[in-house]
Amino acid sequence: MIDRSLTLRLLSASTLALALAQPAMAQDVDSSDTEATGAEEAENGQLDMIVVTANRREENLQDVAVSAAILSADATRTIFDAGADVTALAGRVPGLFVESSNGRAAPRFYIRGLGNTDFDLAASQPVSVVMDDVVLENVTLKSFPIFDVERVEVLRGPQGTLFGRNTPAGIVKIDTVKPGDEFTVNGSASVGSFGSVSIDGGLTIPIAPGLASLRLSGMWQQRDDWVDNGFTGEEDAYGAYADIAARAQLLITPTDRLSILGSYSIRDLDGTSTLFRANILGPGNNELNDNYDRDTVFFDAGGGNQAEYKAEIITGKVNYEADLATFTSITSFASSEGSSRGDIDGGFGASFLPVMGPGFIPFPSDTRDSIELDQFTQEVRLASNGGGAFEWQVGGFYFDSDFDVTTVGFDFPPSVTVNHTNESWAVFGQVSSQVTDTIKLTGGLRYTDDQKDFVVLEGAAPQPRSVQDDRISWDLAAFVDVSADASVFARVASGFRAPTIQGRDVAFFAPPSIATSEKIMSYEVGFKSELADRRVRLNGAAYFYNIEDPQFSAVGGAGNLVQLVNAADGRGWGFELDSAFQITPNFLVTAGASYNNTEIRDENLAVGICAQCTVLDPIANIGGTDRALVDGNPFPNAPEWIADVTARYAVPVGSVGEIFAYTDWTYQGETSFFLYDSAEYVVDNQIEGGLRIGYAKRDGTLEVALFARNITDADNVKGGIDFNNNTGFVNDPRVIGLSVRFEH
Repeated sequence: MIDRSLTLRLLSASTLALALAQPAMAQDVDSSDTEATGAEEAENGQLDMIVVTANRREENLQDVAVSAAILSADATRTIFDAGADVTALAGRVPGLFVESSNGRAAPRFYIRGLGNTDFDLAASQPVSVVMDDVVLENVTLKSFPIFDVERVEVLRGPQGTLFGRNTPAGIVKIDTVKPGDEFTVNGSASVGSFGSVSIDGGLTIPIAPGLASLRLSGMWQQRDDWVDNGFTGEEDAYGAYADIAARAQLLITPTDRLSILGSYSIRDLDGTSTLFRANILGPGNNELNDNYDRDTVFFDAGGGNQAEYKAEIITGKVNYEADLATFTSITSFASSEGSSRGDIDGGFGASFLPVMGPGFIPFPSDTRDSIELDQFTQEVRLASNGGGAFEWQVGGFYFDSDFDVTTVGFDFPPSVTVNHTNESWAVFGQVSSQVTDTIKLTGGLRYTDDQKDFVVLEGAAPQPRSVQDDRISWDLAAFVDVSADASVFARVASGFRAPTIQGRDVAFFAPPSIATSEKIMSYEVGFKSELADRRVRLNGAAYFYNIEDPQFSAVGGAGNLVQLVNAADGRGWGFELDSAFQITPNFLVTAGASYNNTEIRDENLAVGICAQCTVLDPIANIGGTDRALVDGNPFPNAPEWIADVTARYAVPVGSVGEIFAYTDWTYQGETSFFLYDSAEYVVDNQIEGGLRIGYAKRDGTLEVALFARNITDADNVKGGIDFNNNTGFVNDPRVIGLSVRFEH
């Protein structure tokens, strides 16, 4: 991919300048924004209807037999007020967790405890991120910034019947604002501590009303360096980033039946990769010790911990509505290239050198991983029209990706480049029948064929590997209206994640590792209700799933390695609750919680252990190396509890405005970072909160507010590196600032 940095900056800057130049004028606004921080309220003080597309159709959330949660456009803007990346979605809805040890470049998603801790750029994940109907498979594409969105949906449980691929855990579905027939402009801009800037804007330009329309949108996030290097004495050496993205969409509607939507998105990231901090945990407990200082690291390597990534996505979507059914074709090309480097040991020196610290550093580690990726997807669907008692849809899906990953050590290991290719195709179908006035049944079926190939291109022997599998996934659901205000549902679903090859260890003189397919059976029951004249919404689900041959990544251990392993079996069970309370027309409270109990079931599974931490599992010496037996342990990075609370209270000012206060909080319960259990690499009771206080017009056209993210400046450990010392990395600091939002 050629350097398009200048094009990106011009497009993004032009879009944002046009958006910010428009006056804020009254208009009718989308009610989907009202549940978060929007100024407008539903008619008669009721909660607004939430629209989801879990079945590839727009439906009321309360009428869908899926455990789902929604983040509105306004809620999403609030999350990213301080310039956060997509990992800030963690805990915003029950059951969703997101983390990364690669800075803003390669997030890892988990739903109901299912995810993948693999830090390599070739990692396979059981959670799909789908943006505008296009699956973003590689982790570098999953990090594409979220801006100018209509809504973010989180669909829990296997979703492979209708969506993407590798979806045994669920979907994070992002829908952006589309072009329309009226001129509209909206945007948000905030400035805050550490030179933080976050701008998100878009405008729709009707070129020929009813025939052609253009949507331009852009995002700019930046922060200055604010972390000192205590080893070199350099002040404000790390922490900066500049993340710019833009999107252009052209909608052409030659007839009432035909629409053609073309989209071009681009991103340019230049920033600091994750800051690892040596020996900040324990020993013997998970508390931050005296080596920890949020404002200081002690690096002697890492080349400035620089991360640079570029990405682009080109999509064409065609819809043709015939009398019987609608035909849809979605073609997309995506590419990503970039690299990130880090001082992995998180300190300076080593045990065999004159100096070392903080704490004991067995050996230095400084690596850079880079990627060059191309992805192509093609999907076709035929879906029935009319919305009658019987609905159906059928389709086909094709996926092809080809990428190189290069690992470089300074001065160990030597440079090694490997190539991964993946070709997958599927056919699928779904039928729904309103069998009575109160009972609706839905069934889906999907056949998938998946082929992966691996070879070393440079730096080592070729060591080619190939894996393939083909399987049928299915789901059945029943939805029953108990009353006009309440319903129950039950769903049984199967899914699988195709075999995976991990070749990063070739750089460390180990062979590639392979994990066979994991197969999941999921069972859930739930309820949905709107009470008190639609002023109270209570939705919930309980679930149980069993995974045969679950894929896990044994990271770290005796070295900076990634080994794929299959456990014999894995299980999870728990529940989710989503609620909203319109206490008065001016007082809205939302609350959600999830409990998740996961268990690895394999008496013989033994994995490498940390260099210095306190392992709590039984230890077996295998081939002269101590390994932990992990049978009965929870899945890694699977929080036992997740909870979120928001509240918004407003006091009317005059006939058009109000003074409001809005707060949001997330809670993360006990979470183990690795397959083995240790005293250091587990966290619990992590809380982060935000606050907004300001003035808003009640029609949603203008808002000015003071805000704070991580208002308590909580020091929360978000992950660790175990192969060298007790290294950890932490959350973002408190950011206080001013934001402005508008719509016209």
